[in-house]
Amino acid sequence: MENGAAQPVIVAIDGPSGTGKSSTSKAVAAQLGLSYLDTGAQYRAITWWMVTNGIDIEDPTAIAAVAGKPEILSGTDPAAPTITVDGIDVAGPIRTQEVTAKVSAVSAVPEVRARITELQRSLATATEKGIVVEGRDIGTTVLPDADLKVFLTASAEARAARRSGELKGADVRSTREALIKRDAADSSRKTSPLAKADDAVEVDTTELTLDQVIECVVTLVEEKRAAK
Repeated sequence: MENGAAQPVIVAIDGPSGTGKSSTSKAVAAQLGLSYLDTGAQYRAITWWMVTNGIDIEDPTAIAAVAGKPEILSGTDPAAPTITVDGIDVAGPIRTQEVTAKVSAVSAVPEVRARITELQRSLATATEKGIVVEGRDIGTTVLPDADLKVFLTASAEARAARRSGELKGADVRSTREALIKRDAADSSRKTSPLAKADDAVEVDTTELTLDQVIECVVTLVEEKRAAK
């Protein structure tokens, strides 16, 4: 069946940092001709805006008051995903250590989550071909009716090794500690914590190559598509 005739399919991929979420989601979307959305980049973008505008990250009330101000636009082409804030390309700046260290605090503010969730839902429903949406609360909160929900996991050691490979020169031990701290913050926050949806398929990527993970998820999507 050619792509044009395929039913649009909405795929939610959740899991903590370093499980291969982004690489897997992008590759699956590209292979199946779907759009792709990195929701973490949107939270990073709003965090970058707060930092750039001198908003006190320790003050949830101050964050909530301006959560609606920045205009965040996400390009959903898996081959070249883009993100801009108020017309500025922030794909590079949002990956800095400063933003990474503050994103959990900003993301925990309910007004920020409500704003970004609304953005994510409108992007997902506007897609004609279907979309792969990756994040931490997609299957549970953002798109609870997604056609397929995948929850990627991996051991803290494997994730730290992958992350420190990505962050050139980062040492594995401090990366592992940072990941565990981030997991704890994301899993214990009151609003939309990182959690596996009851109907999600869990894929442990610890012992798998990236290609194996991609193949596994592509198969799951194709099965869902065939059943639609």
